Amino acid sequence: MKIEDCIADFQIPQYLHYMDNAATSLIPEPVIASMNEYDRQYRANVGRGMHRLTRVATQRYQDAHDSVSDFIGGKEGTTVFTRNTTEAINMVAAGLDWQPGDRIVTTIVEHHSNLLPWLRLRQKGVEIIIIYPGHDGIFDIEAFDEAITANTRLVAVSHVSNVLGTVQPVREIAAICKERGAYFLVDGAQSVPHFSVDAQYIGCDFLCFSGHKMLGPTGTGVLWMRDTVDTVISPLILGGGTVDDVTTEGYTLTTGYRRYEGGTPNISGSIGLAQAAKYLESLGMDTICRHEQKLTERLLAGLAEVDHVTIHGPENIRNRIGVVSFTIDKIHPHEIAYLLDEKEAILVRSGDHCCIPLMRYLGLENGTVRASLYLYNTLEEIDLLIESIEEIARMV
Repeated sequence: MKIEDCIADFQIPQYLHYMDNAATSLIPEPVIASMNEYDRQYRANVGRGMHRLTRVATQRYQDAHDSVSDFIGGKEGTTVFTRNTTEAINMVAAGLDWQPGDRIVTTIVEHHSNLLPWLRLRQKGVEIIIIYPGHDGIFDIEAFDEAITANTRLVAVSHVSNVLGTVQPVREIAAICKERGAYFLVDGAQSVPHFSVDAQYIGCDFLCFSGHKMLGPTGTGVLWMRDTVDTVISPLILGGGTVDDVTTEGYTLTTGYRRYEGGTPNISGSIGLAQAAKYLESLGMDTICRHEQKLTERLLAGLAEVDHVTIHGPENIRNRIGVVSFTIDKIHPHEIAYLLDEKEAILVRSGDHCCIPLMRYLGLENGTVRASLYLYNTLEEIDLLIESIEEIARMV
């Protein structure tokens, strides 16, 4: 399937210019159809019983895990379905046996979901080290080399900033972690949907991402764990499906993803998530990446020519994706977002983007306007956005 052919699979772009994909992507018809098929034709619980519907549902649910594992190069590990990236990260934070004096290294550019769980561990005597980038959001790898010491238990880094769009050197960080004996968690919420991500190639121990940012349904996400650490963390939830045996004296946990998926899961959503991965694969992640680079390059070049507009983050497409944050002098980001919607039906995000510490570091009291692009956006829409920003900027 070609990029230009996919637009017919989405309803919203027929009447709106949707550019808030870093928050939530749209969902194509084949993904919706896969979920409807489950509810209409073989709705049953998984791993419970032997009747025909539960056998079909169980197999499709297993297939969904396999498809998502393949999508991220994660066959040699455990793929656990969660509600979102936030839950996946919290499962690691709550599941490791933390001791006073343990050290966690993270960065100031993190989404709150990859910051708050670590900050809370200060209550257990864990030391939290925060690394700061340049104001363009680019890190010096030497900063990680210095911060990751022998007593560092875990390093947690976003693969891509949800504010600045910068791609971080996760493979190089992983090598340092391996040398120092630290676990490495990658928040892939903004990378997995937009370019090819191979967990094994990166060398991380944990990879977390969400379904709703990659054409999948809300309420779906993934915690992938390297096979050498898949029993290191304790399950966040115990209950049906997580055990092999139970007595009044105790229980024996099962293996694989079932160990971590207590209770009835989001079966329909998980099947939809797998279908979303297949949809992206049918287009080709390299094709999607090239398409978004063209859009991003046009947007960055256009905004750079508008008076009173400041781009926050790199002004070239090297080591960045189509997440573009900007401000207009003397105009509140919320007002800009409102005007874009009202005048041209362009939908963007405004505010702090769940990154308040980063905003303070950058001196952006009111946050930014963020246009985040995806495979169904077009060059014509980018030109319309630039023209609309020019018109708003004339108000200054």
